[in-house]
Amino acid sequence: MTISRQQAVTGSAGAERGPRARTKRLMLETATRLMQAGATPSVSEVAEAAEVSRATAYRYFPSQAALVQAVVDEGLGPILTWQSTSIDAERRVAELFDTAMPRIEAFEATFKAALKLSLDQWARRQAGTLGAEPAFTRGHRVALLKDAIEPLKDRLPPAEFNRLGQALSLIFGVEVLIVLKDIWGLDSRETMSVAQWAAGALVRGAMEESASEGERPGSSKGIK
Repeated sequence: MTISRQQAVTGSAGAERGPRARTKRLMLETATRLMQAGATPSVSEVAEAAEVSRATAYRYFPSQAALVQAVVDEGLGPILTWQSTSIDAERRVAELFDTAMPRIEAFEATFKAALKLSLDQWARRQAGTLGAEPAFTRGHRVALLKDAIEPLKDRLPPAEFNRLGQALSLIFGVEVLIVLKDIWGLDSRETMSVAQWAAGALVRGAMEESASEGERPGSSKGIK
C-alpha cells in the first residue's frame, strides 16, 4: 500500500517513544546504512546486522516492502513536507526540484536499492514466483507533482493536467540520475540544470498548447 505524504508526515511526528522507539530507530538506521552501501536487505538481514531478534524485527517491519518503504520515507525527509506559496506553476515546479533533487542525490544509493526491489518484484510477479509477498509500491512523486502544478488545475482540462504530471514524473526522482549521471555522465550541477530545463519546458509547453487550442475557431475552450 502506498503511504500518502500526510501519512508519512504524521507517522514521523507521532512516533512512539521509549525502548520500542529506540529499537525501531536502530533498525531503520541499520537498514539505511545497508541500502546506502548498495544492498537491498531483507528484514532478517537487518535484524542480524542490528543485533535484534528476528521476531522483534518482524513486529516492527512485517515484510521487506514495509522496511524499504520506511527507509525510503526517511530518505525523502523534507521532500514529503514540501510546500510552496507561489501561484505560478513553473516556479512551484522549479522550487520542488530545488528541494527534492539534492536530497534524492544524497540518498541515491538508497533509492536505487528501492528501485531494485521494485524491479525484482515485478520480474517475480511476471514469472509467477512472487507468491503472497507484499508488493513494494511507489507513488510519492504523483502527489508531489500534482501539488506543484496545482495552479493549472482550473486552466487545463483534467486529461491535460494529468498528462503534464505524468510527463514531469519522467524527469523527477532517482531515475533521472540514472539516465543523466550513469548513462550521459553528467555531474550533479549539469544533471540539475537539464532536469530544471526540461521541467520548465514541459510546464510552458502544456500552457501554450492549451492556450492555442482555446483560440482555435469552434473550440469549446474559446466559448464563454
